[in-house]
Order: sequence, then C-alpha cells, then structure tokens
Amino acid sequence: MEMTARKSLGAEALVNIVYRLFKKIQDPQPSSRSTSISFTDILMSGLAVFGLKFPSLLKYDQQRNILDNNLKTLYHIHSPPSDTYLRERLDELDPSFIRPAFKKLFAAFQRGKGLEQFVFFQGHYILAVDGTGEFSSGNVCCDQCCKKEHKDGSVTYYHQMLGGCLVHPEQSNVIPLCPEVILNRDGSQKNDCERNATKRFIEHFRREHPHLKVIITGDGLSSNAPNIQVLEENQMKYFLVAKPGDHQFLFNLAHESENAVDYEVTDKKGFLHQFRYVNGISLNKSHPEMLVNFLEYMQTDPKGKEILFSWVTNIEITQDNVMALMQGGRARWKIENETFNTLKNLGYNLEHNYGHGKKYLSSLLCLLTMLAFLIDQIQEVSCSLYQAAKKRACGYKTLWEYLRVFFQFVPIPSWEWLYTTLATKKYLNSS
Repeated sequence: MEMTARKSLGAEALVNIVYRLFKKIQDPQPSSRSTSISFTDILMSGLAVFGLKFPSLLKYDQQRNILDNNLKTLYHIHSPPSDTYLRERLDELDPSFIRPAFKKLFAAFQRGKGLEQFVFFQGHYILAVDGTGEFSSGNVCCDQCCKKEHKDGSVTYYHQMLGGCLVHPEQSNVIPLCPEVILNRDGSQKNDCERNATKRFIEHFRREHPHLKVIITGDGLSSNAPNIQVLEENQMKYFLVAKPGDHQFLFNLAHESENAVDYEVTDKKGFLHQFRYVNGISLNKSHPEMLVNFLEYMQTDPKGKEILFSWVTNIEITQDNVMALMQGGRARWKIENETFNTLKNLGYNLEHNYGHGKKYLSSLLCLLTMLAFLIDQIQEVSCSLYQAAKKRACGYKTLWEYLRVFFQFVPIPSWEWLYTTLATKKYLNSS
C-alpha cells in the first residue's frame, strides 16, 4: 500500500479546521490582568492534551516547555498555559461553543468522499446512539452535576454524555458526532437524563444535517412511544432494540399474528439465521395507534450456541432485506466497543478526572476528548499514512507513546513528516 498523506483529511487540514473555529470563540471572561496567553491558545492546548493522549494535565504541565516549538508548529499554540490556568479558563466556556467544530470536520469528511464508505441501506447511514458515564464521585461536584442519593444517605455526583456515531457492519471505525452532555443547568434540582438528551441530540442533528438520511439505532430504553414519535417527527428511520420484559404486549401480538413470516438461512460459515417478522402492529396497549414493524432473530453457531435479538423499526421488513437489517441492528454495538471502550481503555482516558471545575470544565474536556477522537477516526478511515503509522506501532497505545516522545525530543516540521517517520523508521518496529 502506498503511504500518502490525505491533504484534505490529514492531521494538518483537520487541526487547521478546528483552529480557525476556535479563533472565533471569545473569552467568556476576559482577564483583567495582562497575559500573553490567548483564549485560542487555551482551547488548542486542550485539544493537544487529548490529541497527544496525555494521561493527566500534570504530565502535560511538566512537559509543556519542551513541547513549546512543536505545539506552535502543529497546533498553532503560541503560549502554552499551565495546567491550573488551563482549567480556570476552560471552566467558564459553555460546551455548546465547541459544537461547530464537529460539524465542520464532518463536512470535510463528507466533501472528501470518506462518508461514502458508511452508506448502509437505500442511501441511509446507521447512526448509533447511546449514553455513557464520563465522571463520577462521592465528593467532587459542581453546579452542573447530576446526583444520585443512596439509601445510606451518601450521594454520588456524576456527569454523563449521549454519544452518537455513524457506524457500519463492515467498518471497524466510527465517525462520532457532537455528543450531548447530560448535566443540570441553571441550578435545576431535577436531574437531566438520557431521554431528554436524546431529544436534544436529534433536534441538533436534524438542524445541522437536514438532508442526511440515517437509521437511528438504540438500546432497549429507546423503543418507547415518546422517543419514536420524536424520530418520526424528524423524518428519521429507526431500528431499536425491543426486549420481551419491556414489550410483552408487542411480543404477544407478533407471536399470535397471522401475518408473521418465518424465514431461515444457513450461511457459508455454518451459522443458522432464523427470523420471525411482522409489519404494522401496535407498539403497546397504551399506544395502539403507533404501528411498528417487528423483527425477532436467533443465531445458532456451528457448535450450537444460540443468541437472540429483537427490534422494532419503521422500515418495511421483507425476506430480501431482513438479513441486512439484522446486520445493521447488531452494528449498534460499535458505539460500545469501537467508541466507548476505545475512549475509556485505549489511551483517551474518558473517565479520568482531568479536573472538574465549578461550572463547565468536566463537560468541556469531554467534548475536547471526542473532538480529538473524531480527528483520529477520520484519519484512520481516509489517510493511508496514518494507517501505516498505526500499523507500524501495532495499535493505538504504542502510537500515542511514539507521538509524545517525538513531541518531546524531536523538532517536527509537519504532521506529514511525523507520520511518515513513524511509519517508516526501522527503530519503531514493535515486533
């Protein structure tokens, strides 16, 4: 494979997109004291912390002076702030100001034809949506924290986010969109929740991507009437997990329906796929007018192990499309495995407390983490030079280690030079 930098979708172009947007964000509380550190430097330093996967802000602070020239060349940071100053300044910025960066990066990916690899069904993309925790503590809290009161009188303070990613059954990468942070604003006593965040996420998505055709996938919590109504109002297709314990009425209808279709096929690897589907049945007793299409599926592997799945959808199910729909429904797990697992266990340190602050810091750092993740995922899908560097490093964690070592000790003229060196130098062979 020829190793070339994808100019429009390589690190330099993607970082520059974010830099131009960050330059437009005004300091929410201009400092009264004279300082050489601009708010753009603050924001880009936050991006660099997560782009280079520093395990802590203290580690960044200990090395920022020797990183100075490379941070300026590659991240446009003229005066790197200390870790304390970085936290103080970021704490005041509402996370919504970071949202346009996700849209711009997505637009660049779409313009560069990268999105074409994710087309799934009749011109639609799979948009997997799910919530995850990004902070939890029994002591540290802020005004934006949600809280859970326990029977023993103790309290857990937490932040969560609702993530959304474009996924594909045959793609190992994902393309994250701007997550919806789950937090309490304006001193509200009632916790924000995943259901409210989902509604906000869908509204933001449809406003920012009015013509993008997607099939929303979600877990068992999402297959409820209010959520389905929001999806249909926004003209979205959906394919949502439906479990028997939550939808006994639906399952009874499906099993008793004379219109139900049973179909099975054994693939070349010896896996038996058994389907039962029925179109146009009521979701539940409380909403008889809300008609859905129901699919129940069992896979049996060559050793006899069985796994069961079931979904509701507004896509008409036929024998011709049932296999593809099942594969799309199962691809929902990529938001757990390829997204949240990567963010928490492969160097992004999503659940690590880089600093909590008094207002927005925790949520803002979460969005900067996701922004760095988006930049990496776009490169991994579209840039063969980045792919080669990762392959030579034998995985994410070693690649992040090499990046930090080079930033510390080697003058780096460009991102292209850096990844070319990482991909070709013999002493980087990890075998």
